Amino acid sequence: MRARAFYFCLALSLLVIEALLPPLGGPVAVNRVQADEAATKPFTGPWDVKAIQATKVEAEWGAEAGKAREVYYPGEPFHGKPTRIFAYYARPAGDGPFPTMLLVHGGGGKAFREWAEHWAARGYCALAMDLAGKGPKEKLPDGGPDQDDTAKFGNFDDATARDMWTYHAVAAVLRGHNLLRGFPEVDKDKISVTGISWGGYLTCIIAGLDDRLKAAVPVYGCGFLHENSAWKEGRLDKMEATQRDRWVENFDPSRYLPGVRCPILFLNGTNDFAYPLDSYRKCYQLVKAPRTIAVRVRLPHGHIWTFGEVDSFIDSVVKGGDPLPKLSALQQDGDRVSTEFEAKSPLKGAQLNYATASGPWQKREWKAVPARIENGKIEAMLPAERPLVFYIGATDSRGLEVSTDHLELP
Repeated sequence: MRARAFYFCLALSLLVIEALLPPLGGPVAVNRVQADEAATKPFTGPWDVKAIQATKVEAEWGAEAGKAREVYYPGEPFHGKPTRIFAYYARPAGDGPFPTMLLVHGGGGKAFREWAEHWAARGYCALAMDLAGKGPKEKLPDGGPDQDDTAKFGNFDDATARDMWTYHAVAAVLRGHNLLRGFPEVDKDKISVTGISWGGYLTCIIAGLDDRLKAAVPVYGCGFLHENSAWKEGRLDKMEATQRDRWVENFDPSRYLPGVRCPILFLNGTNDFAYPLDSYRKCYQLVKAPRTIAVRVRLPHGHIWTFGEVDSFIDSVVKGGDPLPKLSALQQDGDRVSTEFEAKSPLKGAQLNYATASGPWQKREWKAVPARIENGKIEAMLPAERPLVFYIGATDSRGLEVSTDHLELP
């Protein structure tokens, strides 16, 4: 009898426990799924990306200009008022559909007609938009914010975040993407973006937001501006801590680079005055999509759109052209460093690039020594000096250069 009573009580207890627990697939399970989805969902900051992508954008055509044409299209409201964006549009002859480029200028820049013409001559449609509220020559009466430092780093709160320059500049590119997708000559599945300096900064954000892009190339620009950049001391360090945190949360590319889904090329110089290599490396290492690095010794900084690496990288993604060489992670064994490579166009040279001074990245003196190429591997010996920062660079038969991540020894 005692045994029966024990088992009866045990069974009753199990029934009570089961009744109290949620069923499989109930609230606990659903909440866990929602948490997992939230953890993998790209961060979108102040932009309602889906709403912007769904916005129909129509062209207001202007005059012919060289081999391009002036075009205006609507931007986001600024201080509650409608805005227009000016751009140059260029395209190849023929019906298409053609691969297409979004061209994002840097600080002090404008809509560059020659940049759009450069890509049109290479068989691409191209849109080069102005991001300072200007038309062909002067400020538009219905233009958006200017691109000075006050517009970039001024105080804002949740209610005014969408009046900031970065918000408008990114939205202008997204809306430009919408505009292009409505043109019959544009191949909607082959639209890419590249930007220079502040345009590279914007490209890092845009690539993490716009999942329609085929490829992206930020030149110079990166994030972690609050940790090391040309604007750390003069702007970000002077902000009140809460305001600085708000700026970083909303407008630093480090928040958006983990969301990049398309192949991306990062091109910069060892001594860039604005975007130093420590912040640069932290940025490209956030990317989970296929990435290529091209850090060149003392690369000049400017509105330069004739880098062969950029052209060939885009061609390789959208046209099936020969890709840039691919280098594996840099390996170190004592004083010997190496990387494995794959190259459709044969390598014509490789070198160990290194600097021995510490201090500001912009002032370090870089040197190069030849590296040995053999059996799909590049090897070099490290110099004895310390501290030391170094990476391997490789150049293919087309004269195009790529590099490994850099390493540092104290």
